[in-house]
Amino acid sequence: MKKAVQQIMLGTVTSNEAQALETLGKIKAAGYDGLELNRFMIHPSSLMVRLMTRAAGMPTGKGGNLDWHALLKENGLAVVSLHADLGSLEREPEAIIEEAKSYGTDKVVITGMYRFDYSDEGNVRELAKRLNTAGEKIKQQGIDLLYHNHNVELLLVKPGLRAYDILLAETDPDSVNFEFDSYWFTEGGADGKAWMKKLGGRMKLWHINDRGSRQKGPAMTPILNADSMELGTGNMNLDGLKEIAVANGVEAVVLESHKNWIDKDPVKSLELSAKWLNARF
Repeated sequence: MKKAVQQIMLGTVTSNEAQALETLGKIKAAGYDGLELNRFMIHPSSLMVRLMTRAAGMPTGKGGNLDWHALLKENGLAVVSLHADLGSLEREPEAIIEEAKSYGTDKVVITGMYRFDYSDEGNVRELAKRLNTAGEKIKQQGIDLLYHNHNVELLLVKPGLRAYDILLAETDPDSVNFEFDSYWFTEGGADGKAWMKKLGGRMKLWHINDRGSRQKGPAMTPILNADSMELGTGNMNLDGLKEIAVANGVEAVVLESHKNWIDKDPVKSLELSAKWLNARF
């Protein structure tokens, strides 16, 4: 199973070529095989996108002006998948197909819908149809479409039926599969192991993170806020999740966290998480 880092972690440490080369070199040295790229980070992004991602705790930096093909080649890092948005994929499928192929990956991932009502049954069923249409189109060109969850897919559209249930039931396995993010479903109060078992072979990639609390010295109250943590330092049953991911035949495990890094340093954070990954993969 390949080990990769989600590019969103690297916005603050890939702002110029020298910094990007240094960061990618450390990723390779830590034992990772590659990256998962975001289209909005490998192209120059608008001021609005930069402001929105910064406000969400995920600054994109200035890496969109860099030659990512050359940077990855120089450091011997592969690309496990390319994240895109569904609207762009519907408008310009050929451009995204060719971009994915240029990076040597056969996977395009939809990262969830913005300003979308996941509690509306009709909307979610329509989303499943759109995913089927887009997935079928790019499958003809040798590219697989995956859907990446957050926690919003856990919303009930009616008693006993969640948005994610619909996406699983109404997408065609020949055209649409899944990149499962166990952190976000755990954060949403769900049983990640149960959902991974339900996904089975449709779970092609695994987004991994740990969850817990970081505190130094006396706490103001006995209640701490939970957040992302380096692998093996939080409270998630990562080893149990790992067993299911392996049984599902997952092709790559992708580390992603947005903040709460040790020493506020994403590189130190991913290096620490690599110790857990290297011991198991």
